[in-house]
This record gives sequence, structure tokens and C-alpha cells, in this order.
Amino acid sequence: MDANRRQSGIQQLLAAEQEAQQIVNAARAAKSARLRQAKEEAEREIAEYRAQMEAEFQRKVAESSGDSGANVKRLEQETAEKIAQLKQQAASISPEVIQMLLRYVTTVKN
Repeated sequence: MDANRRQSGIQQLLAAEQEAQQIVNAARAAKSARLRQAKEEAEREIAEYRAQMEAEFQRKVAESSGDSGANVKRLEQETAEKIAQLKQQAASISPEVIQMLLRYVTTVKN
């Protein structure tokens, strides 16, 4: 009977060991699944953040290039106005300059 009892105790220990091994394996599988899920969530969040930053960058580039286009147009308009102003001034003093040049060219000094 003592041998049966020992055999029974050994069987219980083996069964407990197998059960413990199954629990450990299940825990490892669950941990691995959680890690995989966490990695996928992190990659998804990174992709969303990257897309958001890229969209913001593109918006800023569009704004700055739009501003530079507006600046170019403004500068062209200002330049055209200044050129017209200079032409008007030149036209208004042109007769005086011609008279002065003719006077200096035709006057002989001794």
C-alpha cells in the first residue's frame, strides 16, 4: 500500500507539473500576444502621427509658397509703380535738361 501511495503521489506531482507547464505556456502565449498587439498599436499611432505631421508640413509649405507668390506680385506691382513714377519725372524735366545740354554744347568759352 505504501508503494501505491508513493506511485499516486508521483502521479499527482507529474500531473501538477504538467498543469504548471500548461499555465506557464498559456502565460507566455498571452504575453506574446499582448506584445504583438502593443507593437501593432504603436505602429498605428506612429503612422497616424507621421501622417498628421506630414499634413501640417505640407500646409505650412503651401502657406509659405502662397505668401511668396503674393510677395512677388506685390513687389512686381511696386516696381511697376516706381518705374511709371520715374518715367513721369523724367518726362517732366526732360525739356529743361535738353535746354541745359543745348546751352552747354552751343556756348563757347574763351
